[in-house]
This record gives sequence, structure tokens and C-alpha cells, in this order.
Amino acid sequence: MKKLSARRRHPLAALVVLLFALAVTGGLYAALSPAPKAQADDSSQSIAITEGQRLFSVGCASCHGAHGQGSSDGPSLVGVGSAAVDFQVGSGRMPAQQPGPQVQKKPKQYTQKEIDQLAAYIASLGPGPVAPTTDQYDPAGGDVAKGGQLFRTNCAQCHNFVGRGGALTDGKYAPTLKGVEPKHIYEAMQTGPQNMPSFPDTTMPQQQKQDIIAYLNEVDTAQSKNPGGFTLGGFGPVPEGLFAYVFGLGTLIAIAAWIAARTTKAKKS
Repeated sequence: MKKLSARRRHPLAALVVLLFALAVTGGLYAALSPAPKAQADDSSQSIAITEGQRLFSVGCASCHGAHGQGSSDGPSLVGVGSAAVDFQVGSGRMPAQQPGPQVQKKPKQYTQKEIDQLAAYIASLGPGPVAPTTDQYDPAGGDVAKGGQLFRTNCAQCHNFVGRGGALTDGKYAPTLKGVEPKHIYEAMQTGPQNMPSFPDTTMPQQQKQDIIAYLNEVDTAQSKNPGGFTLGGFGPVPEGLFAYVFGLGTLIAIAAWIAARTTKAKKS
């Protein structure tokens, strides 16, 4: 018993216990505390929302209401999402120059950073379509043949067979898609601006949107090939066939009349 009572702890035992306690405490702190990157992201997003609200109060609130709730001069923006803001402001349609049956496209009034801030504020008002990333609308990721079939089925009735645009009712029109950024085409399909129906992912998945963008990039850019020659506005096979029929038949009739007239004149002489 005397030997047991006289036994002393090793001099390093206290140090080992202390290090173990520190390790446990550090592990708990790391597990329970938020990640620094997440904190930085939240802070950056909060700053973007604040700046976006300031821009909104100056340039948009007079029509859309102080809190985006809408007014007699502009619709509510609650739930439209960042994609709608990026499209409307990025294409220059908003702020609108003047009221009318359709808002005109014009040079944009804000930088892309300011557009992103406006989009962050509007997105904070309610969930809605999110602005796409580059890999979602990159034409290189689409199938041109499938995109052409989808475009002719869903879009050509208004936008023309190769996206040149066309007239609608009551002074409205489907704008040309020539020279439009792929991102804005994707966002227009997401949100359905003005007279256009929306095509959310539940109706038209991301890949199909990308296929349509690939088709438009193939047929309606400065580098697009035109093996058919004169496009006749790209209105499709029916008007092209009608053009060929009317003018072709008219030409044949004119030639036949000319031959008949010369033959009669020769006989008389």
C-alpha cells in the first residue's frame, strides 16, 4: 500500500491531458463554426443586395414601387428572379425609354457589375429563375440538328425559321435573334419576356435550350453558311415555294408569249 500511495504521475501527463483538451476543443470549434469562405460569400452577397437596392431606388422604384411590389406604371418584380433582371437590363430594355405595346431594345444603361447588384436585390425579394452560368448556354455544348427541330416546333411561328423576327398583333413583334448574346437567349426562354411564353426547365430542359442556342449560332451569325443562295428573308419552305411558283410560272408565261408573238409576226411577213 505504501508503494501505491507513493507512486507519482509522469511529469508529461499533465501536458498530454492539456494537449488532448485543446485538440477536442479545436475540433468542436471547427465543426460548429461557419467556414470563413461561407462568411465571405454571405458578406459579399449582402453588399451586392444593399448596392442593388440603392440602384433600384434611383432608377426603377418610380415605376416598380419602392419595394418592387409594382404600380400602375410597372409590374411587380417579386419572384421574377435574377435571370429576368439580367435579360431586361442587360439588353437595354430596362429602364424603359417610353411606354408602348412593346419595350424597345437599346444600349444598356448599367455596367455588368451594377446589373448583377440589381439582380441580387430583386432575387432577394422572392425566388425566381436564376441567371445561367456559361456552361449552360455555351453553343459548343448544344446539338445543332436537334436545336433546329426544337426551334422550328416552338419558336419559328413568331421569330421566323432562322430567327430574323416577325410581326405580331397590336403593334407588337417578335424581335430578331441575330446578334443576341447566347446568355440573353437562354434567359428569354427561362423568363418569357413581354409577349413570349416562358420555357422553364420543367417544360424545356437545359440541354434543349442549349441545342436551340447552338442552332441559332449556326444559322444566324456573320459566319453562317448559306448554301441555298438568296434567302428570301428566311421565311421557310412555303413562301419560298410560292415565290418560285409565282415568279417562275410568270417568267415561263412571258417567254411563251414572246415566242408566240415573234412566230406570228414571222408568218405575216
